[in-house]
Amino acid sequence: MNQLDKLIKSCKKNDIKAQSKLYELYKDDLYILSLKYCRNKEEAQDNLQDSFLEIFKNIKKFNNKGSFEGWMKRITINKAIDKYKKETAINIVIKEEILPDTHIDTDELNISLHFILSLIQELPSRYRLVFNLYELDNYSHKEIAKLLSITESTSKSNLHRAKLILKEKLKNINSSQNKIKHHGN
Repeated sequence: MNQLDKLIKSCKKNDIKAQSKLYELYKDDLYILSLKYCRNKEEAQDNLQDSFLEIFKNIKKFNNKGSFEGWMKRITINKAIDKYKKETAINIVIKEEILPDTHIDTDELNISLHFILSLIQELPSRYRLVFNLYELDNYSHKEIAKLLSITESTSKSNLHRAKLILKEKLKNINSSQNKIKHHGN
């Protein structure tokens, strides 16, 4: 039995020290994951806390099938989605058409991953969730549709619109950087 298995076993017995150790071990990764799905740092911190409460409440249900980290990540993502669903009383209907994919070219841009994450956080919630689930966490449109209670084509449309918004923001940043370069020379 490895260290993680021992820690999980202790957490299943409601051992506070083991829970604290597990929290310390995974809080940073799950916080970064929460940031992808939440609008800001405070919301991500709340999601992290809610996720750990859910993890400790349900840890007895973890049966060592699949990775423990993957299990915790699913709980964290689902917590963020549940919060979004509660906030979204009215489901926005988007045309039932599949829009062509739009690729974002960041090779020319001189921006940090942290900055790109902040641009993603600025997306409207429905676009941000679909973008993150599809592009960053490899969910299929079918899985996203089920998770968010939307159609597959709405998922595809939301992804397309998210990419268009991000592409426009990145173009504007690129344009600003080019102006600065040309004025600096």
